[in-house]
Amino acid sequence: MHAIRIEEHGGPEVMRWTELSDPAPGPGEVLVRLGAAGVNYMDVGARAEGGPGWAAPAVLGVEGMGYVTALGEGVRDFAVGDRVAWFYHPGSYAELLAIPAHSLVGVPDGIDDETAAAVMMQGLTASHLSTETYPVGPGDVAVVHAAAGGVGRLLTQLIKARGGSVLGLVSREGKASVAEEAGADHVLVHTGGGFEERIRDLTGGRGADVVYDGGGAKTFRSSQLALRPHGVHAYYGPFMGVPALRPTELPNSILLTYPVVHHHVATREALVRRTGEVFDLLMDGRLTLLVTGRYPLADAARAHADLESRRTTGKLLLLP
Repeated sequence: MHAIRIEEHGGPEVMRWTELSDPAPGPGEVLVRLGAAGVNYMDVGARAEGGPGWAAPAVLGVEGMGYVTALGEGVRDFAVGDRVAWFYHPGSYAELLAIPAHSLVGVPDGIDDETAAAVMMQGLTASHLSTETYPVGPGDVAVVHAAAGGVGRLLTQLIKARGGSVLGLVSREGKASVAEEAGADHVLVHTGGGFEERIRDLTGGRGADVVYDGGGAKTFRSSQLALRPHGVHAYYGPFMGVPALRPTELPNSILLTYPVVHHHVATREALVRRTGEVFDLLMDGRLTLLVTGRYPLADAARAHADLESRRTTGKLLLLP
């Protein structure tokens, strides 16, 4: 089989289309032939910087969908030929994967292959952010960074479905329509900080109830200043960098949280339940996906370059 592997950390140029031995499923594992892999900013950070669990050499990627081709000892919940998807499995940029059965969910007939691959990481992240990180309710005002991106667009829809209002931030004018189509009530174009006064104007001086901030250090302070007293700053994404902060620097008695991927669906039960909820929303038409880029798996470096350029909206997929 082939996979996208790095021998060192760096730019997209370190990604190599590499031939590797076919994996074999061990006890409790399922052998899956890749149908599509999702591209995430997490993948970019793993490639560029490494971090826990991402020491080079490594095969990149964490999410996707595929077809069961063999079962390891003790697997009872799946059968050869099943369509399955996964939320987090390092090494997903590969033609074949041996994945623990407890990390997989079945894909219902009403969900096509691309949708299943595209929704796992970003959909479950958006679901977690809008429920457990801050349970959005009717009348709440949320600021959503990168509102035209994969997570931002889904998060906007989920907030609206829960009765909240969305003030979306995008990096350029051309992305504003994407955020508006997802349901954002107002869209602001900002490439860094300095947006807090506009947020306060739009909220009658009160400030937002929650800011979902995947923008990194450049937006950190403005996100906090845009919040009402006791508002929640949800600063998410493991490779954004975490600014130095003293508790006494937090304005307006705000609450700061750093939701991480392993807490989104911490148990098998949570994975099945939360994925089922997201799949139901998709099949009912209450949640829509926007897949804007499809690349051959061998051309994953180009997908990374496009994502980092911030020229893209929606979701990017790799196809074997």
